[in-house]
Amino acid sequence: MIDVVYFAWVRERIGLPRERVETSATSVAGLIEELTAREDRYAAAFADLSALRVALDQELGSFDSSLAGVREVAFFPPMTGG
Repeated sequence: MIDVVYFAWVRERIGLPRERVETSATSVAGLIEELTAREDRYAAAFADLSALRVALDQELGSFDSSLAGVREVAFFPPMTGG
């Protein structure tokens, strides 16, 4: 089981701030594939991966990152400085 956390518009599209997910995925990309196959709201949230960033246990990662040993995956839009 992995905790999946959604921020900003990703949370709005999916309708949840977080959820526990049972997954057989070995990478972030595989997890996204499993989520998008669930429902249209997930497909809408993950439609443009260039507009998303991912963190694994609160460390920035990539869509190719392994999920081995990971407890939490967070999806969020890119941050802008100011």
